[in-house]
Amino acid sequence: MTLIALGINHKTASVELREKVAFSPDAMVEALCSLRETTQAKGSMIVSTCNRTELYLQADTLSAEDVLRWLAQFHGVDEHALRQNSYIYTQEQAVQHVMRVACGLDSLVLGEPQILGQVKQAYSFAKNLGLVESDFERLIQQTFAVAKRVRSETDIGANAVSVAYASVQLAKHIFSSLEKSRVLLIGAGETIELVARHLREQDVKSITVANRTLARAEDLAEQIDANVITLAQIPTHLHEADIVISSTASQLPILGKGMVERALKERRYKPMFLVDLAVPRDIEGEVGELDDAYLYTVDDLQQIVEQNIASRNSAAQEAEKMVAEQAHAFMQWREAQQSVDLLREFRQQSEQTRDKLLARAVNQLAEGKDPQQLLVEMANKLTNALLHPPTRALKMAAESDDKGAQELLRNAFGLDMNNGR
Repeated sequence: MTLIALGINHKTASVELREKVAFSPDAMVEALCSLRETTQAKGSMIVSTCNRTELYLQADTLSAEDVLRWLAQFHGVDEHALRQNSYIYTQEQAVQHVMRVACGLDSLVLGEPQILGQVKQAYSFAKNLGLVESDFERLIQQTFAVAKRVRSETDIGANAVSVAYASVQLAKHIFSSLEKSRVLLIGAGETIELVARHLREQDVKSITVANRTLARAEDLAEQIDANVITLAQIPTHLHEADIVISSTASQLPILGKGMVERALKERRYKPMFLVDLAVPRDIEGEVGELDDAYLYTVDDLQQIVEQNIASRNSAAQEAEKMVAEQAHAFMQWREAQQSVDLLREFRQQSEQTRDKLLARAVNQLAEGKDPQQLLVEMANKLTNALLHPPTRALKMAAESDDKGAQELLRNAFGLDMNNGR
């Protein structure tokens, strides 16, 4: 039985190529069925995200070239280009890879948790189509188990590794719970959009988006159920905000010391937390001199992020050991299962030989043949039938001078057990 993992990701291929081989949810059923029909796989799964497309398969006889050819043909991309930008893992390396992916060890952002959910979704697609069988099911369940263990026993996902996430986590440390905090977001670009998403994950109910153009702010506000104001309206609304996070492309500061000072006075000096993620800065540095204003710049957060990345790298080393151990344990279990299957097949074959000879003897006995002679003949024939395959194996091992095979066969036949006594 062969296990194969074949794919491309952010490390091996450009976004243009990744886009070409991505699978939309609408195309997943057709793709999985086509893959099964082409490869005759007993287990298969497709993981497709913005950063990776990966195929996992298990089959009796399967080559990576067949899988690669199918992927190229399904998407109509150049097979040579795909081969140059893809990776292939087999057997234990394939097991280790799917576990590393689920744990976030192969992600663009080390330890990010979203990939586990995406692997689970891929598994559900395949499972619902009846494409997850036997030990492939065991592999996926063991993958989920090691991912859970990595999350609970290491700090792989404990610390923020983006300034957007770090700003929200820092606010959470200061305010304990963000649910009742009022937040003013200045700007409507990618960074602020990411901040807004993290705030929503913290159940923040009151968010206002301030931007130079209302149309862009309204697009973002619609996604997060926020209010919208212009930059010119900030002075009249600033006192309402407990948290201010700014990231614009403005060449001049948007919040000055005087504006923040007036807002604090209106708040009766209730503390205000401000984060400036912009370069050049959106908030004058002098704001940090105010007693009740807690100002953090992108440089402050970058130091936190770098410390957290170092912490995640340390946790990743622990996680890698767990993955290696679990991958090896799975392969040991799989090999044990194969030996059980081999023994079952050998027993069934021996029983078939016995039953065939027994049926023939019973018929001959009914025809009046001498019972003693029948017993002798049956014993000889059964002995010859059972000894023929191992005798041939012993002969081949002796002719090739394969000491390992000879020793294995001696142990299998009990030939070194005190000469049979």
